[in-house]
Amino acid sequence: MLLDTALHQAAGLHSYTPQQDLRLLAVLSQPGSGPWLEMLWQLCSSLQRLGYPVVVLDGTALESPHMPGLDQLLHPAPWNGAQTLASATGASLAVVPAARGLARLAQQSEHHGAAVLQRLQPLFRAYALVVLHAPPEQLAPLLRGSASVPLIMTGPGAQGMVRSYRQLKHMALHAGVRCTVASILAPQEPVQHRQTAEALDTLQRSARTHLGLQVHTTTVAAARAQDIQRLALQLLENACTIDAAMPLLPPHSLCASLSPLDRSH
Repeated sequence: MLLDTALHQAAGLHSYTPQQDLRLLAVLSQPGSGPWLEMLWQLCSSLQRLGYPVVVLDGTALESPHMPGLDQLLHPAPWNGAQTLASATGASLAVVPAARGLARLAQQSEHHGAAVLQRLQPLFRAYALVVLHAPPEQLAPLLRGSASVPLIMTGPGAQGMVRSYRQLKHMALHAGVRCTVASILAPQEPVQHRQTAEALDTLQRSARTHLGLQVHTTTVAAARAQDIQRLALQLLENACTIDAAMPLLPPHSLCASLSPLDRSH
């Protein structure tokens, strides 16, 4: 799969692309090995085939001078050469390093709430969908009070169910949002339909009893294109919208409370 890891599909466009509403999807990143990243790319590719150009803001990847990303785009003075970056075509998936940029927005959300996400609209308005891929600690302050329903991916059977519950709890307590949990069945994994169904039922009961949450769960076979498209459509239904008509935060407000160390990044 072709992945364009630069933000070349964003920066050069935002001076002349017509404004439109931007839809925001959230996918919680998972530690360790697993089919999570491959499933994320497949979901994004499915959305693109449905006619939605996608950009992924990857909160697990750090920006750097050699690999600029969201942090540089949010800076009030763009780096040299930003306007020469290529235009978005929607033909390939754009993946933007975003760990520092999302942390910067999360810090600002303490004062401005979810309004900080409006900063993404002029930067990525060449796209239809922005996917935030990051740990729950990074996503929670950004999604607080939003209509987003983030996706949590877990393994077959009971694999990762304790972690999934902890992530559900974190997002409920710190963001006030509920999540969808998808058990991903990798092609090489032995079939565990009964064990997976029982584990997801247990997760739903625990979330309902201890968190007061009604959690939607699903099972996705990574080798089945129909399953992937079904989950992609669910993600689309669970997206929230960044309205182009809403007033944007002034760029200087994003930097007002940053320490000198933050400014040097």
